[in-house]
Amino acid sequence: MFFLIISGLPLLFVVALVCLQHFSNNKPEKFLNFEKKNQSMPTSEVVYLGDLRTQCTHLQSGTVIMTDAPTDNQGRGEMFSPTDLAATSLASCMITIMGIVAKQGGFDITGTRAEVTKIMGTDPRRISEIKIDVFFPPNDYSKREKAIIEHSTKICPVALSLHPDTIQTVVCHF
Repeated sequence: MFFLIISGLPLLFVVALVCLQHFSNNKPEKFLNFEKKNQSMPTSEVVYLGDLRTQCTHLQSGTVIMTDAPTDNQGRGEMFSPTDLAATSLASCMITIMGIVAKQGGFDITGTRAEVTKIMGTDPRRISEIKIDVFFPPNDYSKREKAIIEHSTKICPVALSLHPDTIQTVVCHF
C-alpha cells in the first residue's frame, strides 16, 4: 500500500489527526465534505395505513419502507418499527462513514456488517441504548486504519443527532 508522506507523517495518520480535530470541534461535515443541499425539499412522505402501520416513501428514489408497531406496544411486529429504524439507521450511518474514510485512506471495508440491539426504556418510552457490533471481513488492517475506523463511529450524523441520554455502545470486531 502506498502512503503519501507529509512532513514525515503517513497520510493515514494525518487523516486521523484531522478527523480527531474536527470531531472535537463537533463539525464532522467539514472533514467528510458533506454537500450542503437545500433543506427545504421534503425527504420522504409517511402515510398512516391503519392498524399501527405506516408506508414511508423516499421521494428522490421512490423506495418504500413499511413500519409496524412492535408487539410490546400494541403492534404485530411484522416489520421494522420506527425505533428499529432509528437504531438501524445509526449502524448504517456508521458503516457508511467508515466506508468514506476507508476510501479516502486507500483501504477497503467491503463486506463489513453490523448487528444492532435496541434497548427500550420506560417513563418515558424511548430508546435508552443502541448496541452495535461491527464485524469486519478478514483483512490486515493497520493500527492507524483501525483507529480511524473506530473514531468514525463517533462522527456519523445520526450518532451526533441522537439524544445525549441515548447510550451508544459500539464494538468493532476486526
